[in-house]
Amino acid sequence: MASVLIPLAPGFEDMEATTLVDILRRAGIEVVTAGLTPGLVEGSRGMRVQPDANLDDVLGRDFDMIVLPGGMPGSEHLQNDARVQSLLKRHAAAGRYTAAICAAPMALAAAGLLDNRRITGYPGMVDRLTIPGAHYSGAPVEIDGRVVTSRGPGTALDFALSLVELLAGRARREEVEAALVRA
Repeated sequence: MASVLIPLAPGFEDMEATTLVDILRRAGIEVVTAGLTPGLVEGSRGMRVQPDANLDDVLGRDFDMIVLPGGMPGSEHLQNDARVQSLLKRHAAAGRYTAAICAAPMALAAAGLLDNRRITGYPGMVDRLTIPGAHYSGAPVEIDGRVVTSRGPGTALDFALSLVELLAGRARREEVEAALVRA
């Protein structure tokens, strides 16, 4: 079974985080939410979440993917947290997936993971970053090698389903998507 780490920083985007956790778990993917701080973590819209673990407790574990929900100031916390930056670099160096939505690609950029890539993110936030060789497409979801980015709350479902497809295959994505009754 594939495994995913979702770090939760104070001020995370509520809809993005809950959509990611829900869809990935529906697909049978192991999801571990980890708080940057002990105890409940409050999202940007006031939702309070009890993470599965404290980030310090999972630092030595390897995951197939690290996914960063956006939101402010959550994305800034992810960008400025040395533990998160170290995890991102280590996972990328090992050829594992890193993914971020909304403003959170700024944390991937800080780790040097967006250089020379096709990226997307929250309009007016990520596209203003200076990232060497990056091409900001504005697409709902961009997959460039082992780096996945997405625009914002409105693209969270498409982003999550894209991650399911990468980790569990097209057939599993279609099963999960069919059960959602999107069309």
